[in-house]
Amino acid sequence: MTPGKKLQGLVAATITPMTPDGQINLLVIRQYVDYLVSEQNVRNVFVNGTTGEGLSLNTQERKQLAEEWVCQGKDKLDHVIIHVGALSLPESQELARHAAAVGASAIAVIAPFFFKPTNKDELVAFLQKVASEAPATPFYYYHIPHLTGVKIRVEEMLDGIKERIPTFQGVKFSDTDLLDLAQCINKNEREQFAFLYGVDEQLLSALAIGADGAVGSTYNYLGRKTNLMLQALAKPDLALARKYQFLTGEFLSFVIKLGFGVAQTKAVMTLVSGIPMGPPRLPLVGASEEFIAKAKAKLDSIVWPDGD
Repeated sequence: MTPGKKLQGLVAATITPMTPDGQINLLVIRQYVDYLVSEQNVRNVFVNGTTGEGLSLNTQERKQLAEEWVCQGKDKLDHVIIHVGALSLPESQELARHAAAVGASAIAVIAPFFFKPTNKDELVAFLQKVASEAPATPFYYYHIPHLTGVKIRVEEMLDGIKERIPTFQGVKFSDTDLLDLAQCINKNEREQFAFLYGVDEQLLSALAIGADGAVGSTYNYLGRKTNLMLQALAKPDLALARKYQFLTGEFLSFVIKLGFGVAQTKAVMTLVSGIPMGPPRLPLVGASEEFIAKAKAKLDSIVWPDGD
């Protein structure tokens, strides 16, 4: 990992590999790291988040995954961000201490979503209590209101946050409210916070208004294509960048209509990478053979601008 390097570009929201009987499968993490780096040109990961079924894992499993990703990512990955959010404050604090101890590049926390914070002060108080347990580790807020039900605008939350959370570095912004994101970027340029967008099918729009990069599940298997989109935008070749975004959107629109979630993401990753990701943990159920066949046919039918 690269200390001090700014977090930007693509971050793969990692899948948690599982054995057929539903236990975490640490044995394939080394292969997973090598695949992301060599095949997808992705060198940053976000571990134990939504895609990783983090809230369906127990504390020991989350620690084991954090340790393995940090260990296998050494000298290969630039950033290993560990999501340590939990409904229980002491549990989240324990995970934060552990992530810092094993050498995570950063930690991230989702808003509590059973007993929810109702205003900015309540939310920031919870985040501060977690961040303070890892006082030398960069801290990110994971904003995903459609799952948490916590709809406190990030623009509002950021006011004065550095005074309360000195390690605060930015936001994983998984919401379609681009106005909120734009206001955050506009008002916080001098703070140099990192804003990482989390809605893969709208990434180009977020980049256009100043997002630093993205955290998402599709970068596990479409990372190379999305990196080509980023390169096209940087040239700038907006027409080419749009083409990549439209084709990613075409695939996602197709599979969303079939029913697309973590279980289906695991199936697609297994299909594309050849690394067995296994089933999801209940209450999620595995992707059907029909879904896998249709998703494969759709992926195979897409003609990308680079000819692949």
